[in-house]
Amino acid sequence: MSEQAKAFLSFSGGKDSTLALHYILKEQKYKVEFLFVTINKAHQRVNMHGVRKELITRQGMSIGIHTRKLYLPDNVSMEMYNKMMEYEMLLMKQRGIHTAIFGDIFLEDLKEYREKQLQQIGMQSVFPLWKKNTLELYKEFVQLGYKAKIVSVNLKKLGKEFLGKDLSLELLNEFPKDIDVCGENGEYHTFVYDGEIFQYPIQFEVGEIVEKNYVHNGEEFPYAFLDLKVKS
Repeated sequence: MSEQAKAFLSFSGGKDSTLALHYILKEQKYKVEFLFVTINKAHQRVNMHGVRKELITRQGMSIGIHTRKLYLPDNVSMEMYNKMMEYEMLLMKQRGIHTAIFGDIFLEDLKEYREKQLQQIGMQSVFPLWKKNTLELYKEFVQLGYKAKIVSVNLKKLGKEFLGKDLSLELLNEFPKDIDVCGENGEYHTFVYDGEIFQYPIQFEVGEIVEKNYVHNGEEFPYAFLDLKVKS
C-alpha cells in the first residue's frame, strides 16, 4: 500500500465528524494526525454546542488521535476568525499536512467557503459524507453501534424534551417531519461517547439545561443546551 497522506479532521465531537472519521480510517488513504476543534476561550467549551473541552480531549484519547484546539474569543469577527484559522492551517502545513477533512453533508455555501480559504494557502479539502442521504447516514451511524447523546437543540425546530436522548432508530419516529434527521440545518447537535473507533466509552454525568438566545441578521434564535459534566 502506498504511503498515507497526512491530514487533519475538523472535529466537533458530534456524529457527523465522527462518521466522517470512521470512513477515513476505514479507507486508509489518509493518516489523520489531528482532530481539530474550535473552543470558546472564555467558557472552555466547543463553540457549536457547548460541550466541555475536557470531554473532547477524552474523545481524542479514546480514539487515539491528538486533539488540536483553537481558542476563539467571544464575538470573534469573521476577519479575526479567518486570520486565526489561516495561522493554524499554516502550522498544519509545516507539519506536512496538506489535507483537511470535514463532515459536511449538503451545505453548499459552507463547503465553498472551506474550499476557498484552504485553496488560498495551498491545501485541499475532503468531504467523505458529501451529498449522501441524511436518513441513510443516520441509520448507518446507529447500526454501526455508535452512541451519541443530543446536547443542544434549536427551540424553533425541536423541544427541550429531545435533550439527553440517544440517537436510535426509534427516535426517528419522534422527530418532526420538517427537520433534517441529521440536523444539517442546525436543528440539533450531539456528543458521541462510544463506538467502533473508540477504545473505551467516554464517562460523563448529565447536568442542567441552559437556554440562550442568539441574534443573527436581526433574527432571534432560541437554543437549549444540556451540560455534560466530566466524570472522574
